[in-house]
Amino acid sequence: MADSPCKMGHFLGKKASQASEERGKWETKKEFILSVAGAIIGLGNVWRFPYLCYKNGAFFIPYLLFLVTCGVPLFVLETSLGQYTSQGGIMCWRKICPLFEGMGYASQMIIFYGNISYVVILAWAFLYFFSSFSGKLPWASCNNTWNTDRCVEINNYNTTANWTSPVNASSSSSVIEFWQRRVLNISSGIDAIGSIRWDLSLCLFLSWVICYFCVWKGVRSTGKATYFTATFPFVLLVVLFFRGMTLPGAFHGIKYYLYPDPSRLVDPQVWMDAGTQIFYSYAICLGYMTTFGSYNKYNNNCYRDSFYLCLLNSGTSIMSGFAIFSVLGYMSVKQGVDISSVAESGPGLVFIVYPQAVTLLPWPHIWSVCFFFMIILLGIDGQFAGLESNVTSLTDLYPSYLRKGYRRELLLLLLCAASSLLGLFLVTEAGAYILQIFDHYVCSGPTLLLMAIFQSVIIGWIYGAGRFSDNIEDMIGYKPLPLFKYCWLYITPLICSGTLVFLLLRYSPMRFNNTYVYPWWAYWIGWFLAMSSLSMIPINMIVKLAKEKGSFWQRLKTTSQPADDLPRMAKEMPSINALLNVQNKEQNDPML
Repeated sequence: MADSPCKMGHFLGKKASQASEERGKWETKKEFILSVAGAIIGLGNVWRFPYLCYKNGAFFIPYLLFLVTCGVPLFVLETSLGQYTSQGGIMCWRKICPLFEGMGYASQMIIFYGNISYVVILAWAFLYFFSSFSGKLPWASCNNTWNTDRCVEINNYNTTANWTSPVNASSSSSVIEFWQRRVLNISSGIDAIGSIRWDLSLCLFLSWVICYFCVWKGVRSTGKATYFTATFPFVLLVVLFFRGMTLPGAFHGIKYYLYPDPSRLVDPQVWMDAGTQIFYSYAICLGYMTTFGSYNKYNNNCYRDSFYLCLLNSGTSIMSGFAIFSVLGYMSVKQGVDISSVAESGPGLVFIVYPQAVTLLPWPHIWSVCFFFMIILLGIDGQFAGLESNVTSLTDLYPSYLRKGYRRELLLLLLCAASSLLGLFLVTEAGAYILQIFDHYVCSGPTLLLMAIFQSVIIGWIYGAGRFSDNIEDMIGYKPLPLFKYCWLYITPLICSGTLVFLLLRYSPMRFNNTYVYPWWAYWIGWFLAMSSLSMIPINMIVKLAKEKGSFWQRLKTTSQPADDLPRMAKEMPSINALLNVQNKEQNDPML
């Protein structure tokens, strides 16, 4: 019996190794880096960051502050958590702190809702992409069936005229009419749902088919797909960057992009924008990083990788700003208008401003194809990262059942089919109104801030920031900077709490295009979607406590203990059991 602790440690290590082999691992480190890069570098880098820099003047100062105190610490936390536990977004919390297993369910529900809603942006991009191969760009002229008598062709507009909007009050541009009347065919409100846009629904179906085959073999297919989907957008971005910088008026746009305005730092909204941009673009608090980290080898230097990936993400955002604002500067000079009349954020930038810009360039078809192909690849990377996270979390919950035969592939097919059917609501004539509900309530700042607060408190105070630093040291050979421990304990939860309070104090009902007021039941749907994910945290806590025995304090203590089969715990088991054997001997032998 003397060697039983050693046998137990060997058994736990062997069991963990077998489980890892069943789950699969990244074949190379490149696959991990590219997969994470594809997940975090998306549309937010292209359509949100450059506009916020222009809008907020000295935006880089609060952006860097939030990056150091929230973005990088939470990124390191999630990646390390996945690698240490070798589990996806749900099981990692069961292993670390079972009481808060609901964190995993909440994050996976948010990802599921995001998969349903944001894929419609891919459908829009595919429609523009296919339209770019027509003889003449359809949004460049007013000779189409969807155009009205008020249509004006911007590239033929009298640029010597003094106008400060794309067209005068009684006219509408060909680009806007293509977007509103051809792509969306937008209705008068969410209660006028209208018919399904069948061309968009086919593009939606194509998006899901591509995502399915990128993920269907797990990390074996995801890792291979990212060699193209994560790298080619950078090639296209570099091409667009150099093309933009060589345009007349490019530096006029760059000046507005980088012009510092220190007086803007006293505006709290600037700080709120910086914080939400970090959460939005780094894909933190959703389980993406935990899932991808779980497929790493135990001794991979995830700490160093996280720094490189964060640097890559922010660098891409800054470069996107040059690529976008150089073109906007060209538009401003070409049309003789102020930069403010062409600078937009979100879908308006991708589907109105940039299509309008390519009509003013030589060889507009080529630049249109390049731009929308880049948007498609950026969207697909984020989409199949969410799918992989959902499937991994479910298979980790029921490994003995879902890892047999083709059950994983069938689960993925079921998820894709259900999501695509629900997504049909977003390709109706009221689809744009529905998308904003998902964006505002489900994947918004307050939801992510709450998740960040819980995450920091669980790791920093319940599991222990010191213990987690020791876990990282056990994996990579050295401890992370002390700053990270203080961020997990104090700085990150305090900053996120302050930001959340400010957002709630400044809350105003959602409006579409700042004009359309939703009916009361639409707001209730939004709150239901938000609470259906976040409610998983208290519901799971109640269930866990109810199942345990003893006093409330004993139940709380038991459900907050990490699992015995975690790597460091398994290593410590022999010494722990040896100590227990000595104590038992002393108790049983009266001569000692």
